[in-house]
Parts: sequence; structure tokens; C-alpha cells
Amino acid sequence: MGKLTSPQLADYQAAAVKYRKEFLAMPIIGLEEILPFVTLRFGIRYKEAVGQLSVNAQFAPYRADMKHEKNAVLDFRTLETFFGAVVQPFEPNSAATLIIGQNAMTKGESMKNADIAKKVLASISKSLSENLNRVLWSAVRVDNGTTSAELFNGWDTITTKEVTAGNISAEKKNYVKLTEAITAENAVDVLKKAYRNARPELRGVKTFMYVPQDVLDAYNDAYAVLHSATPYVQGFEQIYLEGSNKKCQIVPLTSKAESKYIHISTKENMLIGCDQLGDKEDVVIEKHAPFVLDYVATMFFGVDFESIDPRRLLVVELKVTDATAEGEE
Repeated sequence: MGKLTSPQLADYQAAAVKYRKEFLAMPIIGLEEILPFVTLRFGIRYKEAVGQLSVNAQFAPYRADMKHEKNAVLDFRTLETFFGAVVQPFEPNSAATLIIGQNAMTKGESMKNADIAKKVLASISKSLSENLNRVLWSAVRVDNGTTSAELFNGWDTITTKEVTAGNISAEKKNYVKLTEAITAENAVDVLKKAYRNARPELRGVKTFMYVPQDVLDAYNDAYAVLHSATPYVQGFEQIYLEGSNKKCQIVPLTSKAESKYIHISTKENMLIGCDQLGDKEDVVIEKHAPFVLDYVATMFFGVDFESIDPRRLLVVELKVTDATAEGEE
């Protein structure tokens, strides 16, 4: 193990200051799989009211004494972000070797220390993003937790809470529970039937159907069987739900793996909250051991729905197969 020199420490500290904004943004920008299908809300520290103004204003035949009896109603939810922190130790010499290669190090063909420092810190920032992405739906907030899965409440966790409270339900028209498991034989019919439970207002706008990858796999297999003899079908890798007039795009997400829900909603309704604008978030490099540095960072993060109104959201609970149920026991 090589000696950690003062100039090397200074290079890492300087890189953290110079590229602070980039390193803070990387955990968010790195959510590239889902970002095209959700809305980022910046400047959210802890809690902020979000929602929509429900107004039933309409023209009617003119009368001199006319007035509307119903007031506008604010349908709001609370988008909550949680203050997270990371202290990640790393050994600079080993990290540099991995970044530029052992041969280059021994031949003296290494990059400048400042460039190495930037790449090492960027690599750590990227790993933060990967771990956030993995738990976007399944995370459950634990105040004394130690992982990203315990930092915030994911969309599935919020969904289960709202189902339990009766705010997402068949009676409210924002929930449907499948009576059969999705397979490679029935996926097209089952998803079409589920989509048709959506309110006309939701079906009338561009929506996304957020699904686990295996659901889309089953859909493509079923689609190929149904349309194998259809001459005008050019391919069987489908991104739009059949029968939706290309208004509902199926979005497979790795973060949806093992989810028991499918969500149908709009980009505007699916919120990721972060700060990125204030000075409470930071990235610094500290040294507390002879050969090791600490990457220390803080960040606000959380997700929610802007509204669970059936005109904005439909939750589809998947039917658990016997094999899946046995695997969970």
C-alpha cells in the first residue's frame, strides 16, 4: 500500500470543491432509466405541498343573478424529502490504480493527480445513484437506517400505505386487483383489461404504464403469438399498449423488479424531490486514517405522487402466482 501524500489529499479536496455541483447532481442525473418518465422537483427540503386545484368552472346560460355555488378545492399531498448522508472510505492509491490501470502506474504514464481525483470521486457519486435507483419503488423509511433502502419511502411503499388507508381503492376508481397472473399467453388481454379500468380523463392523455421487466417480456411474447400471422406487424417488441391509441407507453424498470404493483400515470404526476439549490447539501473529502480518505456527502431525496385522484393515477395490483408465493415464504 502506497503512502498517502499531502498533495494527493489536497487534489481530492480541491476536486470536491471545484466539481461540487456535478458530484451532487450525479446521484440524480444517474437515475437515467426513469428520468424520462418522471418529474424532478428541485429546491425541496423536508416537506412541500404539491397537488392540483380542483375547479368545476363552466359556462351556463346568462342570468343577471348567476353565481357558482361550489368553491375551488385544493387537492394537495406532501412531497417529503429526507436528509441523507454518506461517509464512504476509500484508499486513493488503489482507486487510482483501478481508474488508470496498473501498467500505466508502473510506467509513469499516469494522469495528473487532479484528473484522477475527479474520476475517483465521480465513480463514488455514480454508485450512490445506482443504489438510489435500485430502491425507488421499494424503499421504506427507517430513521436510524444505514442504507438507501431506508432513506425514504418509495412509490410502492406509499401505494401500500394509501391502499391500507382506503385512499386508493376500487371504490375510488384508482385501484384494480388482477384475478389472474400475467403470463406469456394472456399478458396482452390482461393489461388491456386493466388499462380500461382507468378513468376516461386518464385514458385521454399520454400516460406511462410502469412495470417490472418480466411483465413486458410476457406482453411481447403474448403479442407475438397473437399477431404472428398478421402481415402488417413489423416487429413484436412493443412499447405502446395495444388498444390505447399509442397513448399508454409500457415502461419496464429494473427498480420495479419484484414489485406487486403496476402504476398507470403521467410524467407530471410521478415526482422525485431533491434540493440541489441550497448550501445544506455538500461533498467534502476528509482524512481520519493514515492511508484512507473519506468521501462525505449530504443530500435531500424523496418521491411521491402529485395526486392519487383517479384522473391522474391507476394502481394495478398483480396476482401473485403460487410459485412466487412459495418463494416469498
